[in-house]
Amino acid sequence: QVHLIESGGGLVQAGGSLRLSCAASGGSISTYHMAWFRQAPGKEQEFVAAISWSSNSIYYSDSVKDRFTISRDNAKNTVYLRMNSLKPEDTAIYYCAGAEYGEVYDYWGQGTQVTVSS
Repeated sequence: QVHLIESGGGLVQAGGSLRLSCAASGGSISTYHMAWFRQAPGKEQEFVAAISWSSNSIYYSDSVKDRFTISRDNAKNTVYLRMNSLKPEDTAIYYCAGAEYGEVYDYWGQGTQVTVSS
């Protein structure tokens, strides 16, 4: 059973940067399609970014494109989300998710809080 643990969240001023990490244990995610989602208070969960197992295919939501970068290190069983030029509207709990088959996300982390102050 794969377990995903996010880290790297925190409080940052607008314009600042953070790097989130998603470390997997209990199994390899090297063949998994991985993604980041977020949920702000009172809002529905929102797709942020996704990356294929080979890193050949990468997708971003329009709201984070050109500011966020998703990457992975299969040797370390870890996925990253580099967030630059952060805005107050990026404030949310960020979740890492993994899809063993296709893009059905079966595995989820517990989330890490990102708060961007204005």
